[in-house]
Amino acid sequence: MIKLNRHIQIALGYFFLAASLGVLLRSFYAIKIPLNYDYIVHTHSHIALLGWVYLVLTTLIFKIYARKIDKYKEYRAIFWFTQLTLVGMLLTFPFQGYAVFSIIFSTLFLFASYWFTWFIMKNVPRELRTTNYYKCINAALWYMVFSSIGPWMLGAIMVSLGQESIWYRMSIYFYLHFQYNGWMIMALLGLFFYVLEQHRIIISNVQFKRFFWSINLGILLTFFLSTLWTKPNIIFNVLGGVGDVFQILSFAILLEIVLKSRIKLTDIFSRFQYQLLKTVALMLGIKMMLQLLTSLPYYANLAATYLDFTVGYLHWTFLGVMSIGLFLLLDFFKLIYLSKISYMLYLIGFAITEVLIFYKGIAAWQGFSMFDGYFETLAIGSFFIPLALILMLLFNMKSKTKD
Repeated sequence: MIKLNRHIQIALGYFFLAASLGVLLRSFYAIKIPLNYDYIVHTHSHIALLGWVYLVLTTLIFKIYARKIDKYKEYRAIFWFTQLTLVGMLLTFPFQGYAVFSIIFSTLFLFASYWFTWFIMKNVPRELRTTNYYKCINAALWYMVFSSIGPWMLGAIMVSLGQESIWYRMSIYFYLHFQYNGWMIMALLGLFFYVLEQHRIIISNVQFKRFFWSINLGILLTFFLSTLWTKPNIIFNVLGGVGDVFQILSFAILLEIVLKSRIKLTDIFSRFQYQLLKTVALMLGIKMMLQLLTSLPYYANLAATYLDFTVGYLHWTFLGVMSIGLFLLLDFFKLIYLSKISYMLYLIGFAITEVLIFYKGIAAWQGFSMFDGYFETLAIGSFFIPLALILMLLFNMKSKTKD
């Protein structure tokens, strides 16, 4: 047997490193640091996205199928090969940015993700393939593979068109969109459906089909929102806005399923977990409203002009929707114990940094000056997040969480 809680501790360790790099990045504007800012940004984003979210999602996906698949040696091989790629990125990106060795490890990570996708799709028993949660997880894995078109295109674009080409930035946005809105959100929803189905919450085929087609149409069409910085034809705004309406519709269908069920969520989740679930739902709803707003040309131009709005939105999705959603699931599956103290510290750090990031965007937009000590305050606020994570990690290394 594999101690999956140890794998989650490793993922928390990566999250701590990524959050610490986030503090370092915020400190660049307050003190002189003899490092390359862009290189640290690359390290921070890769380790947060791949070391934390990817590892947790793949561990949870394996967990719900582990007893049926029963191929621990192959999963262990995939996991440790993935660690090789992550450590490689951690040791190369800070010193060379995108260069030969970091690109090699990034490419090897893509192969590790393909290996995991093939492993799940090949080994999940046929009788489970009709479940709603498998359909969501299967779609999530395909989105992950689909998103990798972006990184593959980057090399060709750098050689033929250069980094100044709009296609270079478009490839990055393509990857990020189908990572955040495709792979991650769909995997999170698939795991949530697993919990519902395991507790005999009945979902009719009609309801699920409406939800499934709405969310997927939304994911595909909202990609057009990521192209609006190029100021394309207005039809791109319309398509992106329609996509977001589909996402909102899918969210409403999911709420209807939950609220009309005879089994209440308070019977499934603890009181603390239920509060986390409501927080994630609220943040997801706000995320969708922000997307709908940016389908309007004025606000699309605003987000493209003042990048703090984009950064704030990405952090809202990653640190808010995804990470708090993962904390909830990890606590529910008893892979970690989430103490209220560590969670509150995390929430304080998240709230302070989000307010300050959006404040900077608003200040630039409205033309008023920043307050003295802004960057120092941002760095201090950011510090709460790695502090929360190290407390979480230290507590769980000592605790006896079960697989």
